[in-house]
Amino acid sequence: MSNKNVTLTFEQGFKGTLEAENGRAAIGVEKDTLAPYDMLLGALGSCLYATFLEIVNKKRLTFENVNIEIQGVKRETVPTTLETVAVTFIVKEASKPKGFQQALKLATEYCSVYQTIAKVADMSYEIEFL
Repeated sequence: MSNKNVTLTFEQGFKGTLEAENGRAAIGVEKDTLAPYDMLLGALGSCLYATFLEIVNKKRLTFENVNIEIQGVKRETVPTTLETVAVTFIVKEASKPKGFQQALKLATEYCSVYQTIAKVADMSYEIEFL
């Protein structure tokens, strides 16, 4: 089992800091801060990419870079959980596109954050190549 811990500190109002072992992030609704769903979708993207990268490396695939775009739509009813999430991976200079398609499919199956969000939202993903 792997323990993960963070500390959140808030001032009066909605302005705070998230501190983790390897870094920190400003929380809020002002410029240069992250709101809760920004962090959730960011966690999804980073988990999915880390899982994808492990698979890509095992397959010995090469690429220049990957951009990930994530769009989440929240429900109108309380609790306003995510209704849909669409993830787009944009891979530049992929060595074998079919291998990358398989890697992303596997990453969605093994990424724990993707699977957690999938319990409440309809998830979709696609991959594009440049």
